[in-house]
Amino acid sequence: MVGLFLAQVLMSFNVAALPVSIGGMVEEFGVPPTTAGTTIVVYGLAVAALVMVGAKIGHRVGWVLIFRIVVALFAGSSLLMIFGRTIWWVIAGQVVAGAAAAIIVPSLVALIAENYVGRQQATAIGSLGSARAISGVSAFFIGGALGTLIGWRPVFVIVLAIAVVVFFLSFRFRKDKGDPTIKIDIVAAVLIGVAIVLLSFGFSNLNSWGLLGARDTAPFNVAGISPAPLFIIVGIVLGQAFFLWTRRRTKAGKVPLVSLKVLARPSERAAVYAMFIVVALEAALNFTVPLYIQIVQGRTPFDTALAMMPFNLTVFVTATLIVRFYGRFNPRTIGVAGFVLTTAALVWLSFVVSNNWETLPTILGLFVFGLGQGALVTLVFNVLVTAVEPSLAGDVGSIRGTTQNLASGVGTAVAGALLVTILSLNIGQAIIQNTYLPDELVDEVSLENANFVSNDNLRELLAGTDATESQTEEFVRINEEARLSALRTGLLILAGISALAIIPAARLPKYRPGEVPDPSPAEPEKA
Repeated sequence: MVGLFLAQVLMSFNVAALPVSIGGMVEEFGVPPTTAGTTIVVYGLAVAALVMVGAKIGHRVGWVLIFRIVVALFAGSSLLMIFGRTIWWVIAGQVVAGAAAAIIVPSLVALIAENYVGRQQATAIGSLGSARAISGVSAFFIGGALGTLIGWRPVFVIVLAIAVVVFFLSFRFRKDKGDPTIKIDIVAAVLIGVAIVLLSFGFSNLNSWGLLGARDTAPFNVAGISPAPLFIIVGIVLGQAFFLWTRRRTKAGKVPLVSLKVLARPSERAAVYAMFIVVALEAALNFTVPLYIQIVQGRTPFDTALAMMPFNLTVFVTATLIVRFYGRFNPRTIGVAGFVLTTAALVWLSFVVSNNWETLPTILGLFVFGLGQGALVTLVFNVLVTAVEPSLAGDVGSIRGTTQNLASGVGTAVAGALLVTILSLNIGQAIIQNTYLPDELVDEVSLENANFVSNDNLRELLAGTDATESQTEEFVRINEEARLSALRTGLLILAGISALAIIPAARLPKYRPGEVPDPSPAEPEKA
């Protein structure tokens, strides 16, 4: 269990270290924060696109052997993070890490299902949720301290060390044999892989390429239409084709890339929807807070760690202890209550948040959001694992990996695009209404097209213009107010998404632990 726990820590620590490293990457490589944020997107993209294939490779080769191989590969990815000389080497490092995690994720579920049952299994699943949370706490705190005192790279030395420890612990795992007769459905792998890539690129570039009409930054256009929405539409179509192909292959008696039995009941599909939303909300918050603290306010990574501490500690404690409530409340009750908490927290934050993240109202909002998020992540995962026989644990792991990492990438990308769009609208409106700033200076600065910048960087930009000191301060005031307004509006939109998630949460199962779910599944939902 220690080895499995640390394997989850390995992946989660790596992901949690990325947001707190954004400021250092921006400063060292001289790239926009949204480009540095691509490291988060590509990691989630690689896992989501490859995890179903990874699950089948694990079945074919054997979970322990393939686990050992990909942990070593993960160690190699950390070397790219430590020694990479450009942002593209760093992004490549996260692609490699994501490809390795695509096999680690289903292997954790398969090994837990093979070694634990009943209450022990629920506790083991809860430990994976708590591992994600404690990794977030430690990565933000350690990464923040190292980023402030030394730089952003040393935190990935810790990732390397964890990978080495997990590799040696894997030799204590019980040996298993793979099934070389299992064949990988190449057609399904291509369909779902391309679908996820297109969806991720489409969502992440809605702002830069254009929401509908193509901008000058778009790589191409189709009759003037931006490729971003087209990518999303084609990705959805390919996703539907994947489900149709999988059903057809299953009816023909062939082994599918992933068994749709894990999604047979409405309650299981509801668990997947709920998982997607809660992970996307978490990713959006984990991107937004470091963005504002490090890039906007110009503060240190350690300040980011302190600001996120209430949230991460609460998630850790809740994910660990929520299993104690399974005997009292059914999954549906816990799920609805969890989304009520996250919705209330985001609405509260949208009203009380300011440029000082250490205020008591802000800490309270992060605390309440952590309660809901920690309960939900463990709950929905447990619903999926306990609903199917152990032989399908790898398929559950692949569904979990696809959902969580696609949600993480989409949540990060959408948060960035949403905030930049709102910021541009706020600044553009403020400049139009401002009668003090001359039009010539406004055109020269072109602030409404700028990304998130700190007050100091904005003053440096204006120093190269004819702006007077008072005009410079007026620009700074407009930018400062527009940023805060964008943050509050973005949080309110996220609260609306959280509220909508109560609908799938209300379809979670009502059975209590110890009760056996209905073994006769409903017919699979038509995707």
